[in-house]
Amino acid sequence: MGTDEIKSCRETWEIMTQLTGKHGSIRNFQQTIRMDDFVVETELFPIEALMVYSAWNLEQDISEENIQAYFSDHRGGSQGDYRAGMKSKLSNVVDCLKKFPESKRAVLTIPNTARAHHSSDVEAKCMREIHFYIEGDTLNATVLFRAQAAEIFPKNIHFIGSMLVDVASKLKGNLKPGVVYYLATTLVGDRS
Repeated sequence: MGTDEIKSCRETWEIMTQLTGKHGSIRNFQQTIRMDDFVVETELFPIEALMVYSAWNLEQDISEENIQAYFSDHRGGSQGDYRAGMKSKLSNVVDCLKKFPESKRAVLTIPNTARAHHSSDVEAKCMREIHFYIEGDTLNATVLFRAQAAEIFPKNIHFIGSMLVDVASKLKGNLKPGVVYYLATTLVGDRS
């Protein structure tokens, strides 16, 4: 479910919210999303929270004060903590795209556990893989999610957009974020 039209990040969040409000759980949600503006502020995710979560997941230094102010189970908990090894993973993607700009191997795998147990939130990450590719002057990606709560989407899309900006800044050609093909096996309204 989703639309065939390319949508903005905000439009995608609105579609997710409408679909889950009407149907509850949705299987195999897909949407192609423009990444020219990946900030979707909500009451749960003001811009400050989005920036702190993205910085955290990009394995950047953030203050303990920011961790205390913005991190909570309601905002994604350990399932949305993608930080472990992220700098190295992103460096691998950049190296791949520098050496082989048309590569199909510019893939970032999120889980660090080969056999994640279903009962462990720490192991059962929602975001699974991101496949990066260059088309013209844009850096694009395909993102695969095990599950996505519509209310958590603003945090995830900000992180994905921040990754695109980070990777693009390290490549030749003044690349800008293009589109993301977004696939969630299960889409729900919230984390409850």
